[in-house]
Amino acid sequence: METDQHKQIPFNDETLAMVNRIIGRYPEGRQKSALIPLLHIAQAEAGGWLSPETMDYVASLLKIKPIEVYEVATFYTMFNLKPVGNCTIEVCRTGPCWLNGAEEIVSHLEKKLHIRVGETTSDGKFTLKTVECLAACGNAPVIQVGTAYHENMTTESVDLLLDEWREETSPSYQNPYK
Repeated sequence: METDQHKQIPFNDETLAMVNRIIGRYPEGRQKSALIPLLHIAQAEAGGWLSPETMDYVASLLKIKPIEVYEVATFYTMFNLKPVGNCTIEVCRTGPCWLNGAEEIVSHLEKKLHIRVGETTSDGKFTLKTVECLAACGNAPVIQVGTAYHENMTTESVDLLLDEWREETSPSYQNPYK
């Protein structure tokens, strides 16, 4: 599925200026160090996911090979390689969260949203993902939506958040550098 947002490559002038400032932090030949911030920006600007065309564009900005971008984008669960819903719910799936109820929360979300992990609701509102450690093990289980962490989750607290998220109009994949 291709969206109109991916036809907007290259970045607009404001975003390109921000990207160039980030790249400028690194010495010549070391601009690849800006890859993760640029992927975050590209994902937000492209509607929450990274198409091959978007990743190729990022590679061209950094003067690196596209495969170098693909390697990073496919390694980290924070990057989406297919379209996602306006609200992407990421549930930690590592040991402490799983032992403290994350599996039950995932099952609960699947039932409430009528989707499976990796899917998006038919209205395009929610995408459900499981992700690697969100680094809040002491407050497991943990869910992340955008930059917001939700800790010590239960099925009841998930239901309260779902009500809030249903009303939310801003996408959870906003540009973190603006």
